Amino acid sequence: MQPIINIATRAARRAGALMLQRIDRLDTLKVAEKGIGNYVSDVDKSAESTIIETIQKAYPEHTLLSEESGQTPQESDYLWIIDPLDGTNNFIHGNPNFCISIAIQYRGRTEHAVIYDAIRDELFSATRGQGAKLNDHRIRVSQRNKLEGATISTSLTHATDQYAATFFASQHSLYEQHVALRRSGSIALDLAYVAAGRLDASYTLGAQRWDIEAGLLLVREAGGLASDLNGGESNISEGELLAGNPKSLKHLLQTLRPHYTKKS
Repeated sequence: MQPIINIATRAARRAGALMLQRIDRLDTLKVAEKGIGNYVSDVDKSAESTIIETIQKAYPEHTLLSEESGQTPQESDYLWIIDPLDGTNNFIHGNPNFCISIAIQYRGRTEHAVIYDAIRDELFSATRGQGAKLNDHRIRVSQRNKLEGATISTSLTHATDQYAATFFASQHSLYEQHVALRRSGSIALDLAYVAAGRLDASYTLGAQRWDIEAGLLLVREAGGLASDLNGGESNISEGELLAGNPKSLKHLLQTLRPHYTKKS
């Protein structure tokens, strides 16, 4: 394992330890609402501070982009994209589906990724060209070759409420093909599960960079593919994401695409 991903792992584990200390003391949480259904807690902020401190101690010259504090001012070829607590709403309700997500980009391309599920002590990691791992064991996307019977996660954030009617209509089309739909409340963890073959695909609208960058590398290094609803990649940066094993993704795209009229 390269030194830089060791630092990412250390940062994630330290933040995870903080979360484990607080998950059984939810009555002590300080929670604010950033928007409708969009929360931030003092655990988000403490975890973020721990992650940033760990990274900056090792790489003070690197640029950091984190959900709660934004981007640091220094310019560097390296950019760390951090979600200190993906699944805050779950966490503040005692739901165990949450994680820490860290992606490391070099000159605009994601080279390393770590997603850590502290509750289950599951560390998903990937380095470009070296595959994806769960607790140091190689993982691969599922081999399902059709939508019927597939298990697919979905996520629609409040930032894309204008798509709600279309989103739920598209879900009905999936139900008609006997797809088992799941909504976990953690986009990053969904992508890690796609990489590990626990989900066949994931379908998300309105995701932010810190939600998806680490998970995207995991999926691709585990043999999966990702696209937007047009079958390309131009709208992934706008939070429009389909990810899965190649055959499931192809069938998912064919089912969803007619529901959406995309910009040219």
